[in-house]
Amino acid sequence: MEDSIQVVDYDANWSIRFEQEKSQILNALGDAVLDIQHIGSTSVPGLAAKPIIDILVGVEELPPSPTDIKALEILGYVYQGEAGIPGRHFFRKGMPRTHHLHLVKLGNEVWENQLLFRNFLQHHPDKAKQYEALKRKLAVQFRLDREGYVQAKAPLIEQMLSDARAWSKPCEASG
Repeated sequence: MEDSIQVVDYDANWSIRFEQEKSQILNALGDAVLDIQHIGSTSVPGLAAKPIIDILVGVEELPPSPTDIKALEILGYVYQGEAGIPGRHFFRKGMPRTHHLHLVKLGNEVWENQLLFRNFLQHHPDKAKQYEALKRKLAVQFRLDREGYVQAKAPLIEQMLSDARAWSKPCEASG
């Protein structure tokens, strides 16, 4: 089955789908889960996105145990290893894809960057719209090339992460 890139308007049900999946993941992995967060574009109200729920699962130890991998496979996830990002173990669900699960050590660089990017977009609608415009353009250009789509977004994401780090410093100082 074709796994094309499609960016759609924001859907308020994405947060509900996250909560439903979160419950299943918590039941499957139990105490291995230290924290679980909704990340990616579907976690930013009003932002158009690929209709794939990104889930960040913070754990104490990596790589995942065979038991944890099997528990996620029972939920329909397919284990992809680190999939090019050291410190993150990736699982995808569905074809076409419905969920991406990112298993990381709680508080590692991947964890921090994902939450920082999400929080920055949630607090900066102008930046979210800029990101959305790029994603819509790239979804047409790279409709059948997921890797090309991801690589083409990378420069803007890196710039926004840099902006987000600067933005978060005053927040940390006052909080």
